[in-house]
Amino acid sequence: MLDFYLIKDDQITPDSPTELEFIGQLDSKTFKNLKTKGIIENHYEYNSDFRWYSEQIKQICQNNIDHKLQNDTDVKQLFKIIEIIENTNSGIIAFGD
Repeated sequence: MLDFYLIKDDQITPDSPTELEFIGQLDSKTFKNLKTKGIIENHYEYNSDFRWYSEQIKQICQNNIDHKLQNDTDVKQLFKIIEIIENTNSGIIAFGD
């Protein structure tokens, strides 16, 4: 699973999520589907750690609107995670295992 954690935009990227708040996870099939649908950019890898700052998350949300996929099952799973950080000036960091 790819685990997502809340992280402030100005916070230094940690080596591990031990001090961060867990906010959700995605399986590999869902992640691949989101890339295929253009919601997640192709350069992100499921088995790699990565970070999205709040501005990048806004772009992901815009991609969703542009592709008109609000009712898509895979998109709904991602947006359950993204909704948690609304109005927090925070981003998301993902740790793949």
